[in-house]
Amino acid sequence: MSTWAAKRFWKDATVEESSGKYIILLDGRLVKTPAKATLKVPNAAMAQAIAEEWQAQEEKINPETMPNTRSANAAIDKVAHQKAEVVAMIAAYGEDDFLCYRAPGPEELIARQSDAWDPILAWAAKELDAPLITVEGVIHENQPPDSITNLTAQVSGQTEFQLTALHDLVSMSGSLVIGLAAQAGAYPVKDLWDWSRLDELWQIEKWGGDEDAEATAELKQASFFHANRFYKLACEK
Repeated sequence: MSTWAAKRFWKDATVEESSGKYIILLDGRLVKTPAKATLKVPNAAMAQAIAEEWQAQEEKINPETMPNTRSANAAIDKVAHQKAEVVAMIAAYGEDDFLCYRAPGPEELIARQSDAWDPILAWAAKELDAPLITVEGVIHENQPPDSITNLTAQVSGQTEFQLTALHDLVSMSGSLVIGLAAQAGAYPVKDLWDWSRLDELWQIEKWGGDEDAEATAELKQASFFHANRFYKLACEK
């Protein structure tokens, strides 16, 4: 059975400045978000990236090929209207960042975790003034209040577009520190993604993989990489 899809009705997708921000036009018609707000973004680079997604559509519109449009829609329709809640949700990852919880064994896994995760935590301690305590096992460990305050400040100071990117960087990786490190360009994004999957990759190496699980991981990786690119767009002047 065929799936219904909206059809392309425009010839040209263009960008126009409007009150210091940028809008996207389809043959002169404003692009709207799903909530019917004007799709207005903070800079020309983001607007152009979105316009290119619309221009690249063929006879039927495929939202899966429009990640920048989806992220901008989320920033405008969702994050902007509940910013405090989004900040709190993202910042909460810092209270239980998985980088702080280490395996009791075997020694090979302990060493891999230490080699990959200790430098990221050292970066957070130095650059974000947010030293975190590591423990063996999964029992919750209260982190220094000043560290949590400083991590939260890193989150709360972001725009709705930057927060949209950070939300996906953190939720896909499961780590606030990894998300902030990606935004800062502290490490190659592929390394950060692989480090977020360290335990999983170790299990695959030892016991073999699962096709469905790997397909899910590939989708998450694509979302993580897109979020990193969208953050860079959100920071353009």
